[in-house]
Amino acid sequence: MTNEMKTIHVRPARPEDAPALCAFLNEIIAIGGTTAHQTPFTPESFVAHYLAGPGFVSCFVAEDEAGEPCAFQALDQWDGIPQDWADIGTFSRPDNKVPGAGTALFNATCDFARSIGLKALNATIRADNVSGLSYYGKMGFVDYKVDKAVPLKDGQLVDRISKRYVLEDG
Repeated sequence: MTNEMKTIHVRPARPEDAPALCAFLNEIIAIGGTTAHQTPFTPESFVAHYLAGPGFVSCFVAEDEAGEPCAFQALDQWDGIPQDWADIGTFSRPDNKVPGAGTALFNATCDFARSIGLKALNATIRADNVSGLSYYGKMGFVDYKVDKAVPLKDGQLVDRISKRYVLEDG
């Protein structure tokens, strides 16, 4: 039995990726429980939020063996975090996941973040998002803050856990 590791191609996201990325992000939103997003995106609103917004830092895409986007990871900056930090979000299509895509994306994101002088990454995850908490823990993020009982659109209260990853040089 062989455990063949596949090479995952990671590249910067482009506006033409928006329909595919938007489709699986909207599927994640519809499933519920794993993203703070509650309103579906259009390709235009996806580009405005993830590829061209005022806080935009980066967005990388992982492709499957057919060259189709299977996951993406974005960095942005906003007033709620230190100036030399960025907020990270990671999304993978719900079906037919590509093992290792999250790690490949994280490596590319960290390399880019270091290259522009960022000192840390922040991930704020819903407390009920077990897979997200596990992923960021596996990547080396550590808890530093909990926002208790943040209301969702339907009134449900969910804690949000903020995790920090300190970027070391090289």
